[in-house]
Amino acid sequence: MGKVDLLHPKGTLKQIIKYFAVTVGCLVYGIGFQFFMFPNDIVSGGVTGIAMIINRFTGVPVGMMNIILNIPLFLVAWRSFGTNFLVGSLVGMTLSSVVVDVFALIGFQATADPMLASIIGGVIKGAGLGIVYYAGATTGGVDIIAKFLRRKLPQINFGTIILMLDCVIIAAYAIVLGKYESAMYSLIAMFVVSRVTDLVLYGMDNAFLCYIISEHSTEIIHDILTGHLHRGVTVLEGEGGFSNKPKKIILCVVKKGQLGEIKRLVRSVDNQAFFIVSDAKNVFGNGFQNIAEVK
Repeated sequence: MGKVDLLHPKGTLKQIIKYFAVTVGCLVYGIGFQFFMFPNDIVSGGVTGIAMIINRFTGVPVGMMNIILNIPLFLVAWRSFGTNFLVGSLVGMTLSSVVVDVFALIGFQATADPMLASIIGGVIKGAGLGIVYYAGATTGGVDIIAKFLRRKLPQINFGTIILMLDCVIIAAYAIVLGKYESAMYSLIAMFVVSRVTDLVLYGMDNAFLCYIISEHSTEIIHDILTGHLHRGVTVLEGEGGFSNKPKKIILCVVKKGQLGEIKRLVRSVDNQAFFIVSDAKNVFGNGFQNIAEVK
C-alpha cells in the first residue's frame, strides 16, 4: 500500500474518512462496554480487563486507567515498531478510553441480566471493534503485547496469543475478585465479540478453500467444471512424500452453500480421496466479489 499524501485532496479525504470511522467505532464500542458489560461485571480481555480489576479496588475510572497502563506499552512499541504502527492505535486507544469514561457519567445500565449483557453487549462491542480494525486502527494494549510475544513465539499465531492473554486476565479477575460466575459470562461475551468482529471485517459471504488429491482427479475436475457447481479449478503439481509418485492437487473455492455438494461429488467419484477444507475470507474474482469495487 502506498503512502497517503496529506497535501493531496484525496489523501486528506481518506484520512478524514478513516478517523471518522475510528470515532464511530469507538462510540459503538463504548456503548457495548459501558451500558451492558461493565455494570454486569463482565470483564473485557486485554489491558481494559486489567483496568477493570484496578477500578474495583481503587475506583479509578476504567478509561483513565486504560490510558495509564497503555503509556509504557506505546513507548516501548514506538522504539520497536516505529511511528506508523502507533498512530492509528494511539488514536483508537485514546478515543475508546475517553468514550468509556464519558458514558460512565451517564450512569445508564441497559440490562441487569448478565446473559443478555454478554450477548447484546458482545455484539455491540464487537461491531465497534470491527469498525476500528477495518479503518486500520486498534485499541492498543493487548495487540502490542501480542506483537512482542509473536516475535518470541513465531510458531503461535497472533489470534491465539491474544486469546491466551484474554483468558489469563479473565481468570485473574475471577480469582482476585471471587467473581467466578461473571468470568463464565465473560467467556461468552469474548466469543460473541470475536465472531461479530470477524463478521464486520470479513462479511457474511465467506467461502471455503478445498484441496482434493485423488487418483481420479481428471474425472473430479470434469464434474466440478460441468456439473451444478460451475466453479473454476486450479490444478497444482505435487508429489507423494512416501510413494514419490506425481500427483495432481485440485484447488477449488466454493461458497458456503456449495460445500455439501462438492463433498458429495468427490465421494461419488472417489471415496478414498484426500479432501481438505479451510475457511477462505475476502475472496475476489469471477463468481465472488469484484476487487475493483473494494474501497
